[in-house]
Amino acid sequence: MSHNVKDFSKEVIQLSKSVPVLVDFWAAWCGPCKILGPVLERLADKHKESWVLKKVDTEAMPDIAAQYGIQSIPNVKLFVNGTVINEFVGALPEAAIEQWLQKALPDKYHDQLDKAQQLIVRQNFADAATILESVLASVPNHEHARSLLALSLLFTDRKRAVGLVADLDQGSQYWERVDTVRTLNELMAKLDVPNQGADKPIGAKYISAIKSLANVDFDEALRQFIEIIREDRKYDDDGARKACIAIFKYLGEEHDITLKHRRDFGSALYV
Repeated sequence: MSHNVKDFSKEVIQLSKSVPVLVDFWAAWCGPCKILGPVLERLADKHKESWVLKKVDTEAMPDIAAQYGIQSIPNVKLFVNGTVINEFVGALPEAAIEQWLQKALPDKYHDQLDKAQQLIVRQNFADAATILESVLASVPNHEHARSLLALSLLFTDRKRAVGLVADLDQGSQYWERVDTVRTLNELMAKLDVPNQGADKPIGAKYISAIKSLANVDFDEALRQFIEIIREDRKYDDDGARKACIAIFKYLGEEHDITLKHRRDFGSALYV
């Protein structure tokens, strides 16, 4: 299959309105281009359902190269809806290009994921899970969907929620969400231990706050955790502070409950 472009307007601009188009600007005299070209072709074949590859010879199409500011090659640009949304220069290793593509390509499930995230914030966990399960049925390793599904299941099926993100580490684009799931799970796991919190009065308050969390009463949980911070900041290795931060991340910075408690949380840290 030839990837060489003859009609840029038709083969890149118009085509990119229906599918992402990766354009490799190259020239026959360019050594790194000869290295990168076969790599891009392998990836194009591997991901043919997600994007298409087109190659522009800058010697044959100098006007197009000038129009897109090509000053050094190889130069790879990603076109979506007729415009460049991302690019890189140079012959990157195949693994690095894979990572770049994962971040650069628009997600065709964006609308479903956005809707699911809104449902989670409104605590409509069942409907959010239905949407996310559908996405994962098509793309089982979709990290965005997996991390959101973990959020939606956290208060009904903690074991599965944690399992969904067990293999994601700090290199994941969704690490903050993963860390939130793990932190809240560890807190709620304390409810599984008999007589947890019986060591001192503040322990009972701490368990009460965690019970509010497990009941998805974020407002009351934050109120209690902030009270604990004021009383004994170091209790359970700064557990109340960590709990508040995790709840804020779960809800999002613009959520009404986050906004309600942010100032009290900040002041409690410096009492």
